[in-house]
Amino acid sequence: MNQHIPDPRAADPRAADPRAADPRVADPRVADPRAATRTGYSACPHDCPSTCALEIEVADGRIGRVRGSRANSFTAGVICAKVARYAERANHPDRLTRPLRRVGPKGEGAFAPISWDEALDEIAHRFREAERAHGPETVWPYYYAGTMGLVMRDGINRLTHAKGYSRFFSSICVNPAWSGFLAGTGRLAGPDPREMAKSDFVVIWGTNPVSTQINVMTHAIRARKERGAKIAVVDVYRSPTMEQADIPVLIRPGTDGALACAIMHVLFRDGLADRSYLAEFADDPAGLESHLQDRTPGWAAAITGLPEPEIEAFAQLIGRTPRTFIRAGYGFTRSRNGAVAMHAVSCIPTVTGAWKHEGGGVFHSNSAIYRWNKRMVEGRDIKVTSRELDQSRIGDILTGDPEALLGGPPVTAMLIQNTNPVTIAPDQSKVMAGFAREDLFVAVHEQFMTETARMADIVLPATMFTEHDDLYQGGGNQYVILGPKLVEPPGECRSNHEVIGALAQRLGAAHEGFDMSPREHIDWMLQATGRGTVDELEEKRFLDVQPDFETSHYLKGFAWPDGRFRLKPDWAKVPFAAPGRFGPHEQMPEWPDHWAVIEEPTADYPFRLVTSPARSFLNSSFTETPGSVARERRPELLIHPADAAELGIADGDLLRVTSPRGEVRLHARLFDGLRRGVVVAESIWPNRSHKGGRGINSLTGADPVAPVGGAALHDNHVSIARVAEPAE
Repeated sequence: MNQHIPDPRAADPRAADPRAADPRVADPRVADPRAATRTGYSACPHDCPSTCALEIEVADGRIGRVRGSRANSFTAGVICAKVARYAERANHPDRLTRPLRRVGPKGEGAFAPISWDEALDEIAHRFREAERAHGPETVWPYYYAGTMGLVMRDGINRLTHAKGYSRFFSSICVNPAWSGFLAGTGRLAGPDPREMAKSDFVVIWGTNPVSTQINVMTHAIRARKERGAKIAVVDVYRSPTMEQADIPVLIRPGTDGALACAIMHVLFRDGLADRSYLAEFADDPAGLESHLQDRTPGWAAAITGLPEPEIEAFAQLIGRTPRTFIRAGYGFTRSRNGAVAMHAVSCIPTVTGAWKHEGGGVFHSNSAIYRWNKRMVEGRDIKVTSRELDQSRIGDILTGDPEALLGGPPVTAMLIQNTNPVTIAPDQSKVMAGFAREDLFVAVHEQFMTETARMADIVLPATMFTEHDDLYQGGGNQYVILGPKLVEPPGECRSNHEVIGALAQRLGAAHEGFDMSPREHIDWMLQATGRGTVDELEEKRFLDVQPDFETSHYLKGFAWPDGRFRLKPDWAKVPFAAPGRFGPHEQMPEWPDHWAVIEEPTADYPFRLVTSPARSFLNSSFTETPGSVARERRPELLIHPADAAELGIADGDLLRVTSPRGEVRLHARLFDGLRRGVVVAESIWPNRSHKGGRGINSLTGADPVAPVGGAALHDNHVSIARVAEPAE
């Protein structure tokens, strides 16, 4: 049910005097706050490494046009189209604005409005009942990256810790990528990403920044314009980014490790390896060279589908261009061999010595440079012994798998913030079955009636990023950015922080962080990390915390005791905060390699499916805005015309796509920018957007990726068949 959203001023007792709620009144330069437009400053809160610095027009208590900040040297005035249209989302008539209680069967969307006190009292009552029956670990607060703000995203952990609830092991996104990068460097940081503009060869590997991180293209194209740099793109289909490449490197999914090994084979074979650099900064270059003797371009061509001459030429250009900057993304690591692939790619600049040069090296994430003290926001000073449940295995957990539950009690109560697992979690059949349980109580704090919210017992209306204070860091850059509250929220929307504090009060959870405002949390975190005060940050708008050149390029040594890059990693010692090791970690190769643990084609499932991001969506966000939906049109499967012809498939036909885990219906789009046998579904559409009501993650698996978990969302073998369109 899409509830009617009234004019927010009608529900606000301050509406009789609009100036009472309008922060512009304090600005003497604004004569009439009801008519004037001002510019507010913030940061994009969404799950994207760019974390763009924003300038936002505000008038009549609503946001308008959103622009990228030119004053921020990474954002450089450029933002993606979906965020530029953010007013369409923030002012959407279908936003949730009142607390709701389910009044019909789960999933049917029948809800009735209730007061905030009624909603919070019921959640607290149901949590206490669950705890009395099964102990505190039966309650599982569940969240993710719908906002990347450090206060609004992470504050739920404070409630978890204070109450001894089951903890949340974050695994669905970064684990294979981060563990693979850490395996070599020992630290999750790299060259200043703005150095792409100073490179002579930019290699964009396994990511599609035109669609998902537009600022990477800003700096890569600047290198092309100012230095004549070439841009190569390594990907599994001709993405919008590959369309802009000088050198398209089109490979099969899950074969990046083979390509990286063949490149390094050529570097050693042709005297392009920097042996003096390797002798000083790497652990065992002779062992790597010996290992790569038979990892030839011909060997890699058979695995990757990339012709041998193209591999040779790509390797030569890398080896003969000292300022080669590899921007390694997340996409190619969302495979069962993803960590091994990331490590192999990160070895390349170690073999060439590109780390020595400005505009050289490999960059993946700068997450290690921030060093936040999160004691207050997360309650990290509370001793916790409760189990840590794997986010990616929510389907197994909610359907009672003893191993996924770590031998503990069932999960019978949840609070969900900032995520939509009924759409985005893998192995959807199990996820849906788990949420349909009558003995599971679910409270969802959301901005729209998502598919997860439709399965809830209580739905709470949430603020958006311009409606609360928060603090952001750039995973793909080096900026700390303040996101102050710019407008009042519509209707009765409340922030994550407010909800957590109100529940803590009702549940008797004690911690001083519950009594602090978001701005006080921001100030505490900044001061505890040695970055000044919130007032100082507000004046500056953002802080550049990029380490010095030598530190960023590991010229003082890599982050291992001996200062050497690990060409031969010890996967058991990768410094990753995980509750254990996952997947077939004992079988991981000791050297960079193609690890053949991916879902290869079989007679029953002859195609390899990748679930790439859609340009106008961000995970399941923006699927509610008309502009984004109109641009994406409908859920489709990109299939090579020759493969389609063999199956008797025409452009636009409805297809049944099946994996060992489920099936989904998609319309065919014939597309020759793929290797034969590879198909791509640009997603994530709501399940209900698909014929049959099952979304793309009905096909993906939740089995953990070695060595520290994660979901292999792009590693699926599938079958494809044409089906008749259902009659309208």
